[in-house]
Amino acid sequence: MPEFSFELDQDYAPAPVKSYEPLERGDYQCIVIETSIKTTKAGTGEYIEVVLQVVDGEHSGRRLWDRLNVSNPNKQAEEIARRQLTGLCQAVGMDMGSKLADTEQLHDIPMSVAVDIDRKDPTRNRIVAYNSLGASRPAPVSEPAAEAPSSNKKPWEK
Repeated sequence: MPEFSFELDQDYAPAPVKSYEPLERGDYQCIVIETSIKTTKAGTGEYIEVVLQVVDGEHSGRRLWDRLNVSNPNKQAEEIARRQLTGLCQAVGMDMGSKLADTEQLHDIPMSVAVDIDRKDPTRNRIVAYNSLGASRPAPVSEPAAEAPSSNKKPWEK
């Protein structure tokens, strides 16, 4: 048996159990921390999986997920996803006519994310809209969103 020495210490008491209940309906300051392009379970399309992290307030550190069906036989699902992706791009400061060449262009830029409870599964959240910080409603697809504030500090750094 491998030998190992460890002394229990109050400084290393187990962390309290975090709640994994869905976030309350509302707007949260978030950043995209991860994106990946995946094939749908049926193998008939592709989606962008977006992982966001709340960076401000009492829920700082919590994560949210969004799936954008950018290629799908269901054209309505595809259209909804492309509108959401446009909103996400505008929320991080991209102008209409810009081209998203790499999903990492969306990473680490603070934005406001409108969150609701999923109607089909009340144990989960769903993202309703992406907005630039300070926006009070979703930016219309036809208008570019205001540029995100530039700073050398990460949004979670105070």
